[in-house]
This record gives sequence, C-alpha cells and structure tokens, in this order.
Amino acid sequence: MSNGFLDKAYTKQDARQLYDRWADSYDAEVGDNGYATPGRCAAALRAHMSDLAQPVLDFGCGTGLSGLALRLAGFSAIDGIDLSADMLKQAAEKDLYRSLTIIEEDGALGHAPGDYHAICAIGVIGAGAAPISVFDTLMDGLATGGRLVFSFNDHALEVAENTDKLQQYVDQGLAHILFQEYGDHLPGINLKSNVYVIEKT
Repeated sequence: MSNGFLDKAYTKQDARQLYDRWADSYDAEVGDNGYATPGRCAAALRAHMSDLAQPVLDFGCGTGLSGLALRLAGFSAIDGIDLSADMLKQAAEKDLYRSLTIIEEDGALGHAPGDYHAICAIGVIGAGAAPISVFDTLMDGLATGGRLVFSFNDHALEVAENTDKLQQYVDQGLAHILFQEYGDHLPGINLKSNVYVIEKT
C-alpha cells in the first residue's frame, strides 16, 4: 500500500533520504497516478536514434521504471545510476540493466564522453530531486552528436533557472533541440511535463 510520498516529493529536502524511504512503495504510488513520462521519453529517444543497441545511461534510474520503458521501446544495453541504494535494490529485481551503480550527489558520472550515445534523466531534475547543475554534468558526459532525453514537470517549469539553462546551451550553439512535447506526467494528480530530446553539438 502507498505511503503517500508524492505530497513530499516536490519540496526541497534530502533526496537520498526521501527516495530510500519511498523505495518499497514508489512503483505502486506513481503507477496508481498514471506515471507517463518514462514511456514518453523512451519513445521520443527511440525516434531520434538509429541504433537501439548502442549503450544508454539511465541517470537517476530509481526503481527501474525508466529502464523498463527504455527496454519496451527496444533499447537493449542500459546501465543505471542513482543515489538511493534502496531504489537500486528495486531496480536490480527487475533484471533490466547491464549494471547498476550508486553515485554521490554532485558526483562525476564515471564514464568517458562517448561511452554512451544517449543519457536519460527522466523525471530527475526539479524540486525534491536533482538540481539544474546536473544538466551540465549530463552534457559533459556526452560526446558530440550524443543525445540527452530529459523532462521538466510543471514544478520544474515554474523555475526559470531550469528552462534558462537549456536555452543557454541552445543559444551558445552547444546543443540543439530535436524534440519537445508537453503532455502527461502524473495525470492522477493533474501534473504534466515537457519531454525533450537534445543533441550535443
């Protein structure tokens, strides 16, 4: 049964503590609320990659719902990283990932640019989760031509710093937007999100 963590998820707090406590009931709670962003992101990335066998990094993979969406979309080489050990235990049980690694908040990704043709940050950036500074880390982890698929939910879209960061990359010629679509995130609580696919230039 859900412990009702959604009402706590979009406030500033210790993200690792929140997600460790939420791990056992996360899938049920977000599932009950129609969590749509993983499937939307996976479909958008698939439409902008020619080889689905190329390795993909699922940053902030949580319990593996994003990995499941990627696998259902046809991706076969998926590695996951997250800061919550308890979330990673849930992800491991789904048997979707080649590897699962715990990371420190604000830590380096631990791979060379180009090791992954795409990085996913699905439902990751925003209040109660990762700060927008993570965007720079993710882009640093891609080689030229690499794809980043990510989402900003309504709460993240209300913070100008988030969308400004994306616009800075575009304006400086460091990335261009391949796909942008506003749609369902958690329809059960009437929350929507923008899904983006960008290419590093």
